[in-house]
Amino acid sequence: MPTEIALLESRAMRVEHAGRVEALDKVKALALLPDSIHVSTEGVARYFEVSTEVIRQVTSRHREELAENGMHVLRGSDLREYQSDKMSLSSAAGAKSYPQRRSSLTLFTRRTVLNIAMLLRDSDIARRVRTHLLDAEESLREGYASLDRRVTAVEHCLAGVGTALQELGPVLNRMSERLDRLDHRLDATNRVVAAMSNRLCELSDDMARMDARMDDFARQLRDLRRRRHR
Repeated sequence: MPTEIALLESRAMRVEHAGRVEALDKVKALALLPDSIHVSTEGVARYFEVSTEVIRQVTSRHREELAENGMHVLRGSDLREYQSDKMSLSSAAGAKSYPQRRSSLTLFTRRTVLNIAMLLRDSDIARRVRTHLLDAEESLREGYASLDRRVTAVEHCLAGVGTALQELGPVLNRMSERLDRLDHRLDATNRVVAAMSNRLCELSDDMARMDARMDDFARQLRDLRRRRHR
């Protein structure tokens, strides 16, 4: 498991954790500027409970890295435009204070603030953020390890199923052959039953004709008897 010292000293490791800005809110609420995107140097200092000079020193030593994570400095017309927009947002929100005029303004994103948390040694808040990052990573590793074990167990089960299916193959083939023979016998039986049904129908017709002839013979016999009595 990575240690806090490794996180402080390894830029590559900080890059791996740079997107996990939710760690900030897990430790403490971060007050954003009225644009709801950036934090000022003073805001960063308040979050980590250190002086603004400490934040400026960290910024100076790691400017390139912090710039890659969203820190930028406003000057000239960009600064005047931002201050004008910020004053409008502050007024709309009912704020009683307005940004002071200055020659430059350093803005930090949440990603930059997290970056500073991985650089700032002498801040209890920064240490708690780093601890949360490392603990969350360990939980994630354990989750992946558990998932890997479960996948391995499933693979073993599937391997057993494959072996069982191979053993059942010949048995299933024999059962299929017997079912085929049974189907043939049933077909032959059906043909016999159909022939017998046809023959019964023919016998029924013969019996009906015989009954009709017997009725005719009975009528003729009655007629003959009546003639004799006359």
